[in-house]
Amino acid sequence: MTRESPPTLAFLCGLLSDARVWEPVAERLPKGLPARIFAFPGHDMLATMAAAVLRETEGPLVLIGHSMGGRVALEAVRQAPARIAGLVLANTGVHPPAPGEREGRQRLIDIARSQGMAALAEAWLPPMMGAAPDRIEALMPSLREMVAGYTLQAYLGQIEALLGRADAGPVLAGYAGPVLLTSADHDRWSPPAQHEAMHDLAPHATLSIVAGAGHMMPMEAPEAVAAAIADWLRGAGLAEAG
Repeated sequence: MTRESPPTLAFLCGLLSDARVWEPVAERLPKGLPARIFAFPGHDMLATMAAAVLRETEGPLVLIGHSMGGRVALEAVRQAPARIAGLVLANTGVHPPAPGEREGRQRLIDIARSQGMAALAEAWLPPMMGAAPDRIEALMPSLREMVAGYTLQAYLGQIEALLGRADAGPVLAGYAGPVLLTSADHDRWSPPAQHEAMHDLAPHATLSIVAGAGHMMPMEAPEAVAAAIADWLRGAGLAEAG
C-alpha cells in the first residue's frame, strides 16, 4: 500500500441486508482508509451487483463481503482481478446451488408472498442468530426493521441471484492476493467447516473463527470481527501498523 493510493474498503451486504450489518464493524476499523457500504436491492444477478460496485468506485479495492456479499466479492474478482487488493469473505461460501436449495427457499418465499416481509423476518432471522440471548434480543428490532424494509420484488430478485450462482471455487483458488476467511462458531448456515474447505482452495488465506456468534456475525460480534479484519489489513500491508 502507498500513502498516495490507499485501497477503498468496500463492504458488501448480504441477502435482505443493508448498511446496518457492516456499520458496527466499519466504525471500528483503521480510519486512514476510505470506505463504502453497498447493499443490493434491485438486482437479480450477482454479476450486476459486482459490476455496480466496480462502476461506483475507483482504484484498488479491499472487498469485505458478508453472506451473499461474499459471492458478490468473488464475482468482482472474476470481473476485475487487477483492482482487488484484498478479499474478506465472511459467513459465505463458494459452492453452486445444492440439490433442493430452490425448494428449501420456497417456504420463506411463500411466507413473504402470503404474509408480508415482516412475517418473513420473524421466520428467517432467529435461526441465523448465535449470540447470547440478551444480545440477540437487543439486535432483533433493528434486524426486523431491516428485513421489513425490503420489498417482495427486491427479495425475489436477490433469491434469483443466489440460485443463479456458479461455482466460485476456481475464482477463489486463482486469486493470489491477501484473503481473510471468517465465520462464527454458531453459524449454522455458513459454518466454520465451510470456510475450512475454502481455506483448502486458498491455503495462503488467513482463517478466523469468531466465538459466540451466528450467521449475522458482523452485528452479533462487531468488536471481534473488526479486530480480525484490522489485524489482517495490517498484516497484509493494506493498513498502517499501529
